Amino acid sequence: MSDENARHAAPDPGGSLSDPTGHEPALVAQRGADDAAPRVLVLGATGYLGGRLTPRLLNAGYRVRALVRSPERLASYPWSNEVEIESGDASDGDALDAALDGVDIVYFLVHSMSGGKGFASKDREIAEAVAAAAARAQVRRIIYLGGLFPRDAELSEHLASRKEVGDILLNSGVPTIVLRAGVVIGSGSASFEMVRHLTEVLPYMPAPRWVRNFIQPIAVRDVLHYLLAAARVDPGVSRGIDIGGPDVLRYGQMMNGYAVVAGLPQRRIAALPVFTPRLASHWVGLVTPIPRVVAGPLVESLQNDCVMHDHDVDEIMPQPSGGLTRYREAVRLAMGRIDFDQIETSWVDAPVPSAPSEPLPSDPDWSGHLVFTDTRSRSTSASRAALWAVIQGIGGANGWYSPPLLWSVRGWMDRFVGGVGLQRGRRSRSAARVGDVIDFWRVEASDPEEVLRLRAEMRVPGQAWLELGIAEGDEGLEYRQRAVFFPRGLSGRLYWLAVLPFHGLIFAGMSRRIVDLAEAGDEDGQ
Repeated sequence: MSDENARHAAPDPGGSLSDPTGHEPALVAQRGADDAAPRVLVLGATGYLGGRLTPRLLNAGYRVRALVRSPERLASYPWSNEVEIESGDASDGDALDAALDGVDIVYFLVHSMSGGKGFASKDREIAEAVAAAAARAQVRRIIYLGGLFPRDAELSEHLASRKEVGDILLNSGVPTIVLRAGVVIGSGSASFEMVRHLTEVLPYMPAPRWVRNFIQPIAVRDVLHYLLAAARVDPGVSRGIDIGGPDVLRYGQMMNGYAVVAGLPQRRIAALPVFTPRLASHWVGLVTPIPRVVAGPLVESLQNDCVMHDHDVDEIMPQPSGGLTRYREAVRLAMGRIDFDQIETSWVDAPVPSAPSEPLPSDPDWSGHLVFTDTRSRSTSASRAALWAVIQGIGGANGWYSPPLLWSVRGWMDRFVGGVGLQRGRRSRSAARVGDVIDFWRVEASDPEEVLRLRAEMRVPGQAWLELGIAEGDEGLEYRQRAVFFPRGLSGRLYWLAVLPFHGLIFAGMSRRIVDLAEAGDEDGQ
């Protein structure tokens, strides 16, 4: 593969199998009679799967368009300049009509599960809008990723919603492929992170009875293969298709399979009848980074066996060239990406609906408004590159360069009131792009070697930002740090007064430690 053709191919640390790149002969775009490449619209291009599928569609020769609510977030992806970007909401008919103009294939990869209560009605609204707009635009194909579900049991709200969306799209009059996948195993997937943290944290696990249910997990690389292959399915095929990996396991076996790969002792798992789905979701939310709003639907979906019922996928689409990935191999590859800090996308970056999304106003806009700030600066002999490396590595496993106990307490307080807490971590240990999550903050701006601005997603009575930057000072290079808080009502004012005594410990220590680490990094590099 040439360097140019491999530009979007994902690295495969320690793996014997390769993620699909889009260059595989069975996956490349089939040009039309006019020799034009098909145009694809991706709904959910900044999501977990959409962010991985889009560059592979580009590799495969498709012209790609993305409809996104936050174009600035998509602009931070390395392949964004090769994609047509449309701004708008997938439930807006006018935005969809504009985005679907000249489109041949639609990928429906949006899902509102992280939106909490009401996600099913939101997904229904989006599905109906997309189905109607796709029919008006006379697109050739809709491709949707749903979930495996039992045919003879009452479905959880999550699985029922996935099934309903698939049915709406199938009834659109547009040829539709609904790929029904089980638990997706890959670095950064919520399902994999749930298995990983439950296994690593708990040597003995009191668990709900669903740990005995059968599940057919599938590697994220195989999901990507089938998503790409679905674009080449015969136009006469319009139906749901079950996809899954080669292993059918109990959930407890998945946990112990992870333990084997991670070099951990086998976990003792006791299935207890007293664990209701609600209690189980609280338990998962307590011992894993998965917030309750996401853990709840995932746990409810495990109440029944979720395995393939239809096995004719191989008659419709080719298998990956190396065969389907076994469960333990999928775990090993996911762990390799985590170890090598090469996670392409992650569940943690899903938006939090309750979190404020307004950007930090410019300073002149503050006039007439109450705002509290904590501003600090330190001159440094460190280079810009060394200082920026420390700044953009803040949070996650690297910590906050100040007393970790205080941050831990603040994180648990946030979890206690239903917030996301500190456990989400971050997608990459060393890079921060716009839209990335860093613990209970989200990257609002990231200008290399200039400024990193974080917007708080913790539950506070107001809006908060933390800005870390580099500037030229009177004595050379200067590190500048600013915390900004717009209080809401009396509770916001009281909150700021309550945390004010801790700022000297947290923010002063943070600025000092960042500069010290940057200067030490320069010395080590000499």
